[in-house]
Amino acid sequence: MNAINVPLPACKKLIFLLWIWFFLPQFGKAQTTYFPPNTGTWETITPQSLGWCASNIDSLYNYLGQKNTKAFLILKDGKIVLEKYFGNFTQDSIWYWASAGKTLTAFTVGLAQQEGLLKLSDASNKYLGAGWSSLSSAREDSIKVWHHLTMTTGLDDGGADPDCTDPKCLTYKAAAGTRWAYHNAAYTLLDQVIEGATGGNLNLYMTKKFTTTVGMKGLFVKAGYNNVYFSTARTMARFGLLLLNKGTWNGTVIMSDTQYFRQQTNSSQTINPSYGYLTWLNGKSAFMAPGSQIRFPGSLNPDAPNDMICAWGKNGQYINVVPSQKLVLIRMGNAPGGSGAAAMAVGFNNDIWKYVNRLPCAAQNETLIPGAKNFFPNPVKAGGEITVNTPLLQLPTILDLTGRALIRLLPMIENSPNFLVPENLPKGIYVLRLNTSQGTQDLPLVIE
Repeated sequence: MNAINVPLPACKKLIFLLWIWFFLPQFGKAQTTYFPPNTGTWETITPQSLGWCASNIDSLYNYLGQKNTKAFLILKDGKIVLEKYFGNFTQDSIWYWASAGKTLTAFTVGLAQQEGLLKLSDASNKYLGAGWSSLSSAREDSIKVWHHLTMTTGLDDGGADPDCTDPKCLTYKAAAGTRWAYHNAAYTLLDQVIEGATGGNLNLYMTKKFTTTVGMKGLFVKAGYNNVYFSTARTMARFGLLLLNKGTWNGTVIMSDTQYFRQQTNSSQTINPSYGYLTWLNGKSAFMAPGSQIRFPGSLNPDAPNDMICAWGKNGQYINVVPSQKLVLIRMGNAPGGSGAAAMAVGFNNDIWKYVNRLPCAAQNETLIPGAKNFFPNPVKAGGEITVNTPLLQLPTILDLTGRALIRLLPMIENSPNFLVPENLPKGIYVLRLNTSQGTQDLPLVIE
């Protein structure tokens, strides 16, 4: 072999090639997303085809069972790879989404705007009527539909009943748009906004616009002041798959307003960058949690993929959508234990991802693929962008399989974790070298 500039030790190269032999089949050519029929069999793929070990799956299920879980699913490219029900709960059992239904409402608002039935810039009282709150006319006029979607109405969420939507309960705390607070009452009013804009019942409007097409069998049910969505776990998974595909279902474009969908699934304001339109966002610089005015530094779920978007509800009702991996993860159940909404949102979901990250057989021996979770996506297209999740001492370097350094990647902007892959790199298998405080890591990189 000719001399090389940056040698790979023979043993490490052998380990890398073994990794490629075991796991490359799941990379291959891009997979076409599968959409389940409204009736009949939902196709599955085996965990083994993804390199997942039975013992690691058992560990995940044991953990979920200890945490009062009723249903758990993972979809890959739309097909079911894991589906587990606990106790007497079955595929046909109905459960509540709690606040995960907020993301469903936000999607519906987008459809109403798409039809020209409302505008996010409209004052809420256009659809709720004047005097829906205890605010002065001027302050009430300043609250727009957008403020309800972003949790920035400025209404006081600290009252005796934060779910109460009676005018007497809706009092002033701050100017609209200046304060983020997870306020159920301000959200619930959006149901009346939708009904006022569409001139009909919320459930009937959703049925007409998309739930029948998607095969979702669920309903919003009035529970006190709240509207709570109830369905099976598979219906929850169908909505997650709709989000994964940006509002398109099996070739049928439901959400044609691509700008709205981008706004729903990106930071909607700067106060809490981890919140879109009633949708949680991972991988941001900071987050605020329900019931708190503290701004915590860092990502919501550091052990989950950075591009994950989430619909989350009380007691651990989760829809996690990961575009880079084409995954949808669903959890339904009772409270997992512990206390506090922030602990629920951050801790439990993050712990689930710790177990999910260990599903590959290689995770039993982390020296086989050191730091395999440290960047995404993989594969990546030439000219595409990768995000590195670990602090670097030097810029990342792409090597060929002989260990020869090809190019050093440049950040998209200064000090950004996002790096651009050159357009002129041929498709193939490479090594991404990351120099971190923990040492040098040589990781497989597939360019497609």
